[in-house]
Amino acid sequence: MNNQDPKRVVTGKVRLSYVHLFTPRAGLSGGEPKFSVTLLIPKSDVATKQRIDAAISAAVQEAVGSKWNGVRPPVIATPIHDGDGVKVDGTPFPEECRGHWVMTASSKADRKPDVVDINLNPIINQSEIYSGIYARASVRFFGYLSQGKKGIGCGLGNVQKLEDGQPLGGGGASAASDFGSPADSAPTVPAYQPPAYPQQGYGAPAQPQGGWQVQTPQGWANAAPSQVYGHPTPQAYPPAQQGFGQQPPAAPPVQFDPITGRPLNGGIMGL
Repeated sequence: MNNQDPKRVVTGKVRLSYVHLFTPRAGLSGGEPKFSVTLLIPKSDVATKQRIDAAISAAVQEAVGSKWNGVRPPVIATPIHDGDGVKVDGTPFPEECRGHWVMTASSKADRKPDVVDINLNPIINQSEIYSGIYARASVRFFGYLSQGKKGIGCGLGNVQKLEDGQPLGGGGASAASDFGSPADSAPTVPAYQPPAYPQQGYGAPAQPQGGWQVQTPQGWANAAPSQVYGHPTPQAYPPAQQGFGQQPPAAPPVQFDPITGRPLNGGIMGL
């Protein structure tokens, strides 16, 4: 382990939050995408806090000569904050920050941090790294001068995961907790139910709708009207008379000649 750089610190066991260790991400206000993580350092870890304070002092001394024209500013912005206090904007820190020092470390997109497990094996599965795990991190402090503001930044080195923890911010839930077991998650497929309306069977003639008459060898007859949803069943028409078309008129009665007693021909009697 290299401890020769006074501005470099390897933390004790800390909790990780706002984890972006595999893909660089731009801040809320835009800017250059970076790898980053917020470290929640327990206040009970006095040794780590003392090393951080000493490294910040070393970074200030270097920046006075290299960046700040030999003048130490009266107010220096530092990257470590009291989790029991408030943020720079005056809002309180989240509940998980209580009892911790809060510090964000980042590195440029061309400097991806190594992420390893407790045995120093590289972690490839990104789902193993989430906000809420416990880890150690190597960081390095540096002075900066940006738009007239002088302060100390925290560069991210590498991260070693120590153990899992309760996910923070509602993330990191397992697939099993999201979807349940296959038996629980499989949707219930309802049994097939035949439709409420009658279907035309194969081999049977189609029934006309609306009570129209159809021609049969015995004449015109009413076809059974099919059911129409949303409308009353039409009233059947009275049956038509048997036979096709109109019936011929009845023949006139035969008249007889009272003189001869024969059928009257031509309407002249006595012939």
